[in-house]
Amino acid sequence: MSFPSSSPSRPSPASPDSPDSSPSVPADVVARLRASGCVFAEDEARLLVAEARTPDELAAMVDRRAAGLPLEQVLGWAEFCGLRMAVDPGVFVPRRRTEFLVRQAAALARRAAGRSRTVVVDLCCGSGALGAALAAALGGDGRPVELYAADVDPAAVRCARRNVAAAGGRVYEGDLYEPLPAALRGRVDVLLANTPYVPTGEIGLLPPEAREHEPLVALDGGPDGLDVQRRVIEEAPRWLAPGGHLLVETGERQAPRAAGAMARGGLVPRVVTSEELYATVVVGTLGA
Repeated sequence: MSFPSSSPSRPSPASPDSPDSSPSVPADVVARLRASGCVFAEDEARLLVAEARTPDELAAMVDRRAAGLPLEQVLGWAEFCGLRMAVDPGVFVPRRRTEFLVRQAAALARRAAGRSRTVVVDLCCGSGALGAALAAALGGDGRPVELYAADVDPAAVRCARRNVAAAGGRVYEGDLYEPLPAALRGRVDVLLANTPYVPTGEIGLLPPEAREHEPLVALDGGPDGLDVQRRVIEEAPRWLAPGGHLLVETGERQAPRAAGAMARGGLVPRVVTSEELYATVVVGTLGA
C-alpha cells in the first residue's frame, strides 16, 4: 500500500474551509509544528485549528503531530479523490498518488456495457478509501456498485467499514481473498489491490511517519516488494468476471515483473503511469 519514498499525502489546506472562513492560526502553534520538522507548518496549523473544538483539544492534537504522528491520523481524516476518508491511528494513510489507480478503475468500469451493476472488490483495503472513492465516482454517474473490501488488519477493517457505509459496502477481515463470499467467484468486474510493495530492505528508508505509525503489514512487500502482489495476481482469474480487470499500484522498476506475473497468470497486462502523481499502475484484464 505504499511506495518506497512515499509519506502520507497532505490534505489540501482549503479542503475543510474556504480561505475567507479559515480561523486565525496562533503563532505558537505554527512555531511548534515548524520546530518539530513539519514542512507545511502553516497549512497544517490551519487544519488542526479548524478541527479542534477546544483549546485543550488543539494542544493535544499539536502534541501528537509534533511527536511524529501522521497529520491525517491526528485529524482523523484524509482527503482522497475529493472526499474525506476516516483514518484512525495505526491505519495506513491513503496516498494522493493512488487517486490515479481509482481514476483508471473508474474509466474501465464506465466502458463496460450491458451490466446492471459493477461488482468491485478492494483487497488490502486499509481505510477502504479506494473502494469508497470508486463507488462514489460511479454512483455519481448513476451506475450501481456492489462493493466488497477485505484487510488482514482488524483496525483497518473497523475504519474501512465507516468509509464504505455510504456505498452499502461490506468489509471482511482476513487474508486477501480468504474471507470473501464464495459467491463472488467469477463475478468481480473491478478488483483493486493496493498491496504493500516496499522491499523489506527499504523499509528503513521510509519517512518516520510511515515506518513508526503505519502497520508494517501495509508496507512490507517482501524481498523484491512483490510477494503479496504475486498472491493476488495468481488468484485473480478465479474471481474476475469475463472482461474484468485487476489493478495494482507498484513502483516503476517493479512494473515489468508485475506485468509478467499477470501474463503468466492468464491476464492481459498493461502498464499506465502518471508523471504528475509519480504513480504506476499495472492493469490485468481477463479475456471475455
